[in-house]
Amino acid sequence: MDNVIGATEARVHFGELMRQVTEKEQVVVVERDGTPQVVVLSVAAYERLRAAAGRASWEDALERAAEVSARIAARRGGQPLPPADEMIREAREARHDQLDSALGLR
Repeated sequence: MDNVIGATEARVHFGELMRQVTEKEQVVVVERDGTPQVVVLSVAAYERLRAAAGRASWEDALERAAEVSARIAARRGGQPLPPADEMIREAREARHDQLDSALGLR
């Protein structure tokens, strides 16, 4: 379980707090007026959290891409998407047409 201490105690005993967090791999929650404000954890624990969050974000993005791909394929009647360079070219042409129209060039 995480240790919980008050902000004043954390300030007064910060050196000891750092030692507990780094040597004993403890996590300390610092409260102010009984409300948790910050969490103190070791750099190693922080890096593990960041790495785990990065994986989750990557996995979530991959899952969303698969869902979007399935919806697009369903709308196209199962036909494959055209090559990416063709889709980009078509989008650019449409954008240029819109700009030309807005500027009164067409």
